[in-house]
Amino acid sequence: MRHLNALDPGASPLDYYGYELRRHRETAGLTQKQLGAIVSYTGSLVGQIETARKLPTAEFTERVDAALGAEGALIRLLPLVLRYQLPVWYRKYAELEETARQIYAFQPQLVHGLLQTEAYARAVFSVMSCADVEEKTSARVARQQLLVRARPPMVWIVMSEAVLHQRLGGTDVMRGQLAHLLTCHQDARANVQILPFDAGGHAGFSGAFTVFRFEREPDMAYTEDYRSGHSTINQPEVQELSLRYAHLQAAALSVEDSARLIRRVMEDRYGEHHAVA
Repeated sequence: MRHLNALDPGASPLDYYGYELRRHRETAGLTQKQLGAIVSYTGSLVGQIETARKLPTAEFTERVDAALGAEGALIRLLPLVLRYQLPVWYRKYAELEETARQIYAFQPQLVHGLLQTEAYARAVFSVMSCADVEEKTSARVARQQLLVRARPPMVWIVMSEAVLHQRLGGTDVMRGQLAHLLTCHQDARANVQILPFDAGGHAGFSGAFTVFRFEREPDMAYTEDYRSGHSTINQPEVQELSLRYAHLQAAALSVEDSARLIRRVMEDRYGEHHAVA
């Protein structure tokens, strides 16, 4: 077990967060138990987060930041802490998402991570791995903050119709997930197109991929499989994937027709009369 005084703020973003939490708490003259009582958490949890044995949540961070008068310091640290929980091979992708001005993605099996609800993300990680499910779920949901920041990227996502029918987490989870996709459409946070079953053969059979466009940097492409991912700035590869994406967009339903299909599947497959998972 890590001793409180041995905490090295340079060891990881999580250690640094714990160090800063402890520093602000001690400056405020509060014990862990007193701070916990103020923010409606246990003193034990405060101690676990201070010693980097527990991952902070967004709610915890917002409460302690306000209680300690940290002026957003802990809130600004949280995305870095959560990103560090991502698999090493995936962190590069998260960095590309953060800096891109345009994101074009194809996802044949799952709802794209930027559009997943917390419950759906938890179901995905529960299937893929039994370890650190809550931490991975928090990290995935935290990525979505880029959609609501002052200057969000333009996001276009094509997903196979199979994604709507693949039941993950049960009926309630899927109903909530499809309702969330419709909310994203209404709020213009992302442009979602569904590639229908009737499209037949298509340019996405090789798997999920993303094309990123930046203000000053060259375009990049990212491909992934079950366990790893690969990014490239090789322009012939990027152009090939860009062309493939254009074909997928052309074969997919329009944004409005896609929303109608999502709503129909939500009602027919996951409606109240189908409440048994």
